[in-house]
Order: sequence, then structure tokens, then C-alpha cells
Amino acid sequence: MASNPDEPNLEGQISNESDYEHLLEDYSHLAPPAEGELLQGTVVKITAKEVIVDFGYKHEGMVPIEQVTGPDGEVHLRPGDPIDVMVDRHGPQPEGYALLSHSKAARIRSWDTLEKAQREGLLVSGRVMERVKGGLSVDVGVLAFMPGSQVDTRPLHNLDSFVGQDIPVKILKLNRRRGNVVVSRKAAMEDEIVTRKTEALQVLGEGAEVAGVVKNLTEYGAFVDLGGIDGLLHVSDMSYGRVTHPSEVINVGDTITVKVLKFDRDKERISLGLKQLAPDPWSTVEERYPRGGKVEGRVVSVTDYGAFVELEAGVEGLIHISEMTWSRRMKHPSKVVRTGDHVESVVLEVKPRERRISLGIKQLEADPWTTVAERYSIGSVVEGRVRKLTEFGAFIEIEEGIDGLVHVSDISWLKRIKHPSEALKKGQIVQAVILNIDAPNRRLSLGIKQLQPDAWETFFRTHQVGDIVRGKVCRAAAFGVFVELAPGVEGLTHRSEIPGLHDKKGEEAILPVNEEMDFKIIKMNEAEKKIGLSIRALADDEERGRLDDYQRQAAAATVTMEEAMKLRGRDEG
Repeated sequence: MASNPDEPNLEGQISNESDYEHLLEDYSHLAPPAEGELLQGTVVKITAKEVIVDFGYKHEGMVPIEQVTGPDGEVHLRPGDPIDVMVDRHGPQPEGYALLSHSKAARIRSWDTLEKAQREGLLVSGRVMERVKGGLSVDVGVLAFMPGSQVDTRPLHNLDSFVGQDIPVKILKLNRRRGNVVVSRKAAMEDEIVTRKTEALQVLGEGAEVAGVVKNLTEYGAFVDLGGIDGLLHVSDMSYGRVTHPSEVINVGDTITVKVLKFDRDKERISLGLKQLAPDPWSTVEERYPRGGKVEGRVVSVTDYGAFVELEAGVEGLIHISEMTWSRRMKHPSKVVRTGDHVESVVLEVKPRERRISLGIKQLEADPWTTVAERYSIGSVVEGRVRKLTEFGAFIEIEEGIDGLVHVSDISWLKRIKHPSEALKKGQIVQAVILNIDAPNRRLSLGIKQLQPDAWETFFRTHQVGDIVRGKVCRAAAFGVFVELAPGVEGLTHRSEIPGLHDKKGEEAILPVNEEMDFKIIKMNEAEKKIGLSIRALADDEERGRLDDYQRQAAAATVTMEEAMKLRGRDEG
């Protein structure tokens, strides 16, 4: 058979199986593509109903326009753009074109991409389509399921807010044959956190100034996300001023610049400061608030012992309760100031290291003790209110800030008072005599009994040793009895001065209490207010009186006898 000179002679060329395979490869571009083969074509033309695509093999195909229309109803392809397609022999074949499917090609491409992402642990982008039972439906090229527990690193109750969002996810499970895909946004976030944390740890250090986002607020401070790692900004490091709650300074979501105060790299604990970015107002406080100067401020706190006044942000002073008024009768600082009041005060002391300023209000007025000696004199009578009772006496306020002490021994001449409450009551208005003024030591001695004459002085002025007085036995002692001679005046009758009992012991020497009888004054000491009495001296006086009477009678009888003898002799003569 004669050979055709126009046909290629293959017998010489195909000498073995290897040459045959090469020949097939050379002509493979002329063979039609297999169904299901993924092809990459180029957009040639876009009409209202289809997209014309050059997919090779010297042939063009047509993709229905609805397969490339986006959710917004627009076609975002342009002539010259690449497009994934595959031959679709199941639908009606257009004349002169091959029917192509972009949606099937995209699905196959998506599965390939998802398998690679799962195999290599890569992130893929997905769009949340809708809320479904147990989680969300996410389009990652194919519809995937994301359980509610995989949406965020913390529990969320409102998943509807994610619908329509584009989010990065990781592939947890994939079954191409069944068409099942399970994705996780939580895993993607955790990977991002680890990456950011690693980067943050490389640049963080004590003293560094870094930017962060306020993540959470608590009563004691705020947690700030520094990029994968959290730091604690304590409420005391937010401001030099008084901060009751962190929300007064910052809010969740705020981006703030903070200073790293402490960093424990092993435990990954970071302490942050906000106020440390500004100068410390206490460093120059002595210059702004000199001792003795007058200042104004706002009362920010009132306690049992005083009130704190804010002079400026971060600088507070304490007005102690003792520095609020010259009077000592104030019970609580709230009687003078209240929270929110603006007050004027005097700087008493400044201690920058201890961050303390002592203030005073009473110093705005003159100290009444500085002129007390000019306004009062010893012996003058004053009137005041009983402010306080103690075991040793009563404090009488005679004016604002001036208290005097009435000692228990200066309350009464007549009564033996053991406690001031026996004669005085708190709040009672009384008169007293000034006994002593000690302005430097802020002491004023008063006496109430001095308003009346001294009973002892009167007694000593009207009596002397040898007088016979009437008295009542008021109490007994082992050495004798005390006798009340006048209201407030007592004398002592020693046991040796009681007839018949001086040689006896114990209570046998005690006279009946409340019995009245006569006594003789045998001793008087006005300086020590002592009076010695005796019953024995009375008996001795009586004995001497009787003896004198006897002697007088005997003398009279003798005279009468002599006269009788004389008369007798005269008669006899």
C-alpha cells in the first residue's frame, strides 16, 4: 500500500513505548478535557446572560451569568480576569460553545483549598451566613458549621451579631465525601493570641511605655491587652488623685498608653501604671504649700478622726479633729465639715516622703488662751457649762475653747464628795471662782466651794483652845472618833481622851455614832485644819471644880470657927 506523502511517517518515529508517551503529550492539548477536570480559563466577554471563557483546547465555553453574580447582584469579573471552570455535559449545550460550570469548579477548588488548610493548619476566610441550631453557618467556599463554643475564646450569648461578618477560621473537621466541614473562629483567635503574645514578650520590659486596649474593669483595677498578653493596671496607679472606681478614669475598649512597672517573665505577670507617665505632684509640694500658708480645697472624705481635703489632683491634706476648733467639746468632724464642702485652712506641717500634709481650721482664728490672762483674773467669778465629769473633778467650759477644772476637793465645804457626779451634772450651768491661771500650759483651776465662806476659817476665828463645844460623833476609827462640830468642820477625839477607855483596845473605845455630847478643845492647827477634842479634859475640869468648891467650903467653915472662938473668948473675958 502506497503511503501518502502528506501524512507523517510514524513508523520510524515510534520506536518504543517511551517515544509513544511523548507523542501523546505533544498532542494532548488537542484532546477534549475530561468531565470533572478543573480548568483555569480567562474571561473573554461578559454579556447579560453569560460569561464567555477561553479555557484552552482552541475552544471557548460559556458560564451562566448567575454563577458569577455576587450577593450584591453585581458581576465583579472583567475581561482578562482568570476564572476556575469545568466542562458541564449535563446541561443544554449552547451552540458553538462548551457549557462550563464555575460553581462546580469553585466548589472543587474550595475543597482542595480546605484540605490543604486543614493539613497545614492554615487560616481561611469565611462569611457568616446565618444563625443555626447550636452555632453558625459559615461560607468558606462550601457551607461549613461552626459550633457556638468555637465562636470566641469566651462564652457568648448573642451569636446573631456575627451574621454577615467576614471572619478568619481554622478547619477542625473535614469530610469531602459527605460534604461536611466544621470550622472554628476560637482556634484562629488563639493562634493569633499566641503569635501576638510571642511578639509582645520580645519587646516588653520594666520601664517601657506601651499601648494597650482596656479589656476588663474590676473594683481594684483594669486588665489591659498589650497584644496577646494582659497586664494589670491597679486603681492606685491610675491617677495621683483619689479614684473610687476605675470607670472614673478609663472605659472598656479604650486604647491607652501605660508604663510597665513590674514584669515577671516566668509567671507572665505585668503590673502597669498610668499616673507614672505624669510628674509626681508630691515632688514639689513643699514649694507650693509652705508651712503657715492659707490654702483652699474640697473635702473628699470625713472620718471619726478628721477630714481629708483635696488641694489638687493627687495632693490631699488631713484636718485632724483636734485642729478644727479651739473648743474641746466637738464629738465628730461632721459637726464642722461635710464631704463636698470647700474649706479654707492653714498648712501646719508638710511631709513629702510620707505624702502627708497636716491642715488646721482653728488657726484661722486667734487662740483664746493667748489672751486668757488679760481677760480673767484670779478670784473673779465666772459662769460656764459642765462639759465633762471625771473621777478627779469636773471640766467647766467658760467660753469657746477655754475649759477650767474644778477639782473634787473644791466642790463643797460641807460635804465629803468622792465623785463630782454627787454634786454636778453634765450640761449644768454653774458659777465658779478662778483659783489659778496657767496660760502656757492651757490650764485653768476653778473652785465652786470658794463661792461660800470657809467653814474652817470661821470656826478657827470664833473658837480657841479650852472652849467647850457641842458635837455629834459622825464616824469611828481604831484610834478614836471623829466629831462634827459644824457643817464641814470635824474634830478628832483620840481614844486616850475618853475616860475609862484609854487603856483598852479596839472598838471598845468607840463612842456611839450620831450621839451628841460636849467636848473640850485641847488642840487647834488652822494650817492643817486639825482640831483635837477631849472628854477626859471635861471630867478633869469637873473634878477640879468640885475640889475647888470643897476647899472654898472648908475655908468658909474655918473662918466661922475662928470667929466663934473669938466670940467665946470675949464672953469669957
